[in-house]
Amino acid sequence: MADREMADTQRGAQPGQLSVMITATDGIRVITAAGEIDHDTIEPLRQALQAPSLPRPRIVIDMHQVTFMDSSGINTLIAAHQAVTAAGGWLRLAGPAGSVMRTLQIVGVDALIDSRPTLREALTN
Repeated sequence: MADREMADTQRGAQPGQLSVMITATDGIRVITAAGEIDHDTIEPLRQALQAPSLPRPRIVIDMHQVTFMDSSGINTLIAAHQAVTAAGGWLRLAGPAGSVMRTLQIVGVDALIDSRPTLREALTN
């Protein structure tokens, strides 16, 4: 069961927008993103990725509803991965598909950050 930690969402992200919702499942922060991740929309995701003050933070970003991601998203994911790893935790991506997955592969982020096909798989150790 998911315990709702906080929700900051814009229902049904409009083109050119990003909605972000944060929940927790079994002590894992789950960030669900929907829409486009770019320079103009990145801030809600950046804020959601602030490493929790818990030791060994565990974060999953559910990306199955992300339709576009530019270098702003790539840089934010890499910075979050480095911060969480330095704190002894981990960051995983769930469900990136289509052009978003292709972008992750082209720049090698898929080799740096663990990416799983589904949210259920990302939540499983």
